[in-house]
Amino acid sequence: MNNTIILVDEQDQEIGVGEKLEVHRKALLHRAFSVFVYRNMDGQVELLMQQRQFNKYHCGGLWTNTCCSHPIPGETVIAAGERRLREEMGLNLKLKNIGHFIYQAPFDNGLTEHELDHVLIAEYDGSAIKINPEEVADYRWQTLTNLTKALAQHPSNYTPWLAQALALANASLHK
Repeated sequence: MNNTIILVDEQDQEIGVGEKLEVHRKALLHRAFSVFVYRNMDGQVELLMQQRQFNKYHCGGLWTNTCCSHPIPGETVIAAGERRLREEMGLNLKLKNIGHFIYQAPFDNGLTEHELDHVLIAEYDGSAIKINPEEVADYRWQTLTNLTKALAQHPSNYTPWLAQALALANASLHK
């Protein structure tokens, strides 16, 4: 597993690389992505959500988008998203980049996420979901409406980047 991630400026220009845990200790801005797999079910958009494995270095046990991670040097955001979607959820889907945002979230363990996060979407094709138990504790389909309500009522059950990523995904899915 490559633990080198790409450092960027606020315009998403590469300015170097760093070791993943060190980057998170120093709260350095780095490139990341959040994948949303969606389906239309009974007239509503549902998102495939994952519960992060409990032993993750941060946000273990929290619910989040379908998958998320960091591209490695030399890898495009789309290629990285498609790779991680296969590795975490067993899905082989073509992703579309719909935009990005920057956020910063400190954690109790001394690490900080400071990411330029690309939001990637794909429509579910009905293929079997095969979670990687080293990465994912559980998964579920959740309507956009119910997820928005749950985020407002119980934000501590979700990852800190989810609300901003969801806002971009929601705007794109309702065009």
